[in-house]
Amino acid sequence: MTEPTITQLEPMPGDWRRALAVVAHPDDLEYGCSAAIAAWTDEGREVAYVLASRGEAGIDTLAPAECGPLREREQRASAAVVGVSEVEFLDHRDGVIEYGTALRRDIAAAIRRHRPELVVTLNHRDTWGGVAWNTPDHVAVGRATLDAAGDAGNRWIFPELTEQGLEPWDGVRWVAVAGSSSPTHAVDATPGLERAVRSLLEHRTYIEALTDEDPETYVRGFLVGFAESAGERFGGKPAVTFEVFPR
Repeated sequence: MTEPTITQLEPMPGDWRRALAVVAHPDDLEYGCSAAIAAWTDEGREVAYVLASRGEAGIDTLAPAECGPLREREQRASAAVVGVSEVEFLDHRDGVIEYGTALRRDIAAAIRRHRPELVVTLNHRDTWGGVAWNTPDHVAVGRATLDAAGDAGNRWIFPELTEQGLEPWDGVRWVAVAGSSSPTHAVDATPGLERAVRSLLEHRTYIEALTDEDPETYVRGFLVGFAESAGERFGGKPAVTFEVFPR
């Protein structure tokens, strides 16, 4: 019998200048797609981050009032490693982020502020590949981001945003979902992989609470392992994968 053909992933679209990444928590972007972001900023593209929460409920041994500011600092340092200087927080409550019009409005407002052609978010489905249950925050923010990409361009949805000086932006051409079990496109992770490792390591407090393994060993094993596995569908090159929804 012949071996089944592995469907190869397409390169990500390249004809864009501005991207906005919208996720639920600090470290969400670093667990998988910051190597792509490093490559994009190297090319002179503008990338900004919007986080729905400050991750204040993410460390059992730290009270939210202490944890939130610490994780914000780690996120800003992490973003800087891959060339991102604009990091915004929407201040939804970590762990209980709700899908709905309030979240869609906040994300649509961010899209109108930043006016990206590419929007990046995280897996919005119930599971990670049918193996592990996803968190409600990831599902809510991913789904709301997909919807807000359209909301941002319609002046009759959230008209109060226009009254606040945020004019409609219908320039989003793609929403790219990282961590999807049904990827369609990929970015060569090679140029940005070492910076991706350093970027995730900036979340040291969270990582040390998560695992007893040496942080660098844990981070490198996680990111390199996923990139090399994805590379089987991208010409053998380590890769960051995305499910791309054109608009």
